[in-house]
Amino acid sequence: MSEEMNEEMDDMNQADSVNPEEQGHERDLNPELEPEETHQEAVDQVLETRDEEMGRLREAASSADGRVLKAQAEAENFRKRLRRDYEDQVKYAAVPLVTDVLEVRDNLLRGLEAAKNSADPGGLQEGVAMVVKQLDDFLTKHAVLQIATEGEQFDPNFHEAISQMPSDLESGMVAHVAQVGFKMHDRVVRPSQVVVSTGPAE
Repeated sequence: MSEEMNEEMDDMNQADSVNPEEQGHERDLNPELEPEETHQEAVDQVLETRDEEMGRLREAASSADGRVLKAQAEAENFRKRLRRDYEDQVKYAAVPLVTDVLEVRDNLLRGLEAAKNSADPGGLQEGVAMVVKQLDDFLTKHAVLQIATEGEQFDPNFHEAISQMPSDLESGMVAHVAQVGFKMHDRVVRPSQVVVSTGPAE
């Protein structure tokens, strides 16, 4: 009986004296056995990493918002510049033509001044004719052309009939031009006022 009791006592002592390396290995296999401080440090590290990531995301979002606002402001400024340029072009589109017409006005004033000191009506007539030709040249330069009328078929797109009368021309032809019309490129600026033929008088 004493030998059996001694063997049981030896087994109990061996069970109590566990190898420290085996205890560490058991903790590795079972995280629940880790010391509480080590587990808390891991949690704090995860939280700190998430906070840093959130900070980076907030900073990136703020930077993106700034870029969007800057792009919107630049686009609005560009639209304003385009609108101002367009309004200026429309507002001052006639400046080249006006500049040329002012030269004609200057020549007319010179002709009037010369007529005061001249008794020759022929010279005045010649001077006015030269100014009219200069004006016609300037109008042609700016694509302002006379509308062909006399002897042409009446066209309501270019002509304005003010009356009718018999003539040697066929009915519906322009017999007389009361006021010359003009067009600029393909657009009528002023239609020609015309008298339309009703055909030969019977």
